[in-house]
Amino acid sequence: MTKRCVIVGGADINNYDFIRKILRDDDYVIFCDSGLKHMENLQVRPSLIVGDFDSHENPHIDVETIVLPREKDDTDTVYAVKEAVRREFDNFLLIGVIGARLDHSLGNVSVLLYLDSIGKKGFIIDDYSEMEIVSDKTVSIGDQYAFFSLINITGCAKGITVTGAKYPLDNAEISCEYQYGVSNEVLPDKTATVAVANGKLLLIKILK
Repeated sequence: MTKRCVIVGGADINNYDFIRKILRDDDYVIFCDSGLKHMENLQVRPSLIVGDFDSHENPHIDVETIVLPREKDDTDTVYAVKEAVRREFDNFLLIGVIGARLDHSLGNVSVLLYLDSIGKKGFIIDDYSEMEIVSDKTVSIGDQYAFFSLINITGCAKGITVTGAKYPLDNAEISCEYQYGVSNEVLPDKTATVAVANGKLLLIKILK
């Protein structure tokens, strides 16, 4: 199994037990600024700390720390992702990146597009859902999810095929202006599949 980079942001995490079960012993974990508030509850030691420390005090512990300027183009989270890419990680999990700040949440979702564009795989997990980009590879969805939605967040996605779901699609098109792929369901005891011939879609799987 390829070693994974986990990025921890500062948005609220309410179900630490759930997140801890997802983490692996060999994860390379980067805590971003106020994401450090989750360190104790996640019971994980940072592999790297990144931040301008405008929202959390620099802990000054014996861990590699990159101190960023407060005025910059990249958020702390985006910088952390780019740093992990420079360190040649291919698989990413972002937690603590979806919360009350819609601007930060949308910016963090766009990180999944960035990773997909350079051939990396990224996931976002919060208390309610799992998110990933569907582009050139078919994605399977088990019936352990309550719902799943396909949201277009860039361009126009064409040649969309959905099987094994309550609302199947065949050679469909979803534009940013008309989002009709919300709240689909995997058929009982089935595995749904999603494929996109041209473009990208954000797949959001809602946890039961």
